[in-house]
Amino acid sequence: MRVLLLVILPGVLALSGCVGRREKAPPPSDAPRAETPATSAEPAAPNPPLIVTPDAAPVGKVALVNVPARHVVLTFPLQKLPPVGQRLALYRHGVAVGQVKVSGPQREDNIVADLIAGEAEVGDEVRSP
Repeated sequence: MRVLLLVILPGVLALSGCVGRREKAPPPSDAPRAETPATSAEPAAPNPPLIVTPDAAPVGKVALVNVPARHVVLTFPLQKLPPVGQRLALYRHGVAVGQVKVSGPQREDNIVADLIAGEAEVGDEVRSP
């Protein structure tokens, strides 16, 4: 008896769920239907292809801050160091907080910069303004 109940009950539940989901046809309308305008024979202009260009600007982080001397040590990926004299912006959580000018010297992936404006903290992002 239990086996029969376990077989019949899921079948009845499945069928009862499908019964109430019938789509109704819209009621007929006596009003005349508006004709759709004919489409033009000209094909629509295709969308231009999307062009993606990589950003070649160096992006680094502040590794060390010397507040009294207003110097910062910046860390960049290898082969991506900015040239001496380049001005870069400091960003903290996506908001610009300062500006630095790369002054050198360079050692491996680190380079020294002078703090020109604003403030700097370790971990700030450095990139072109």
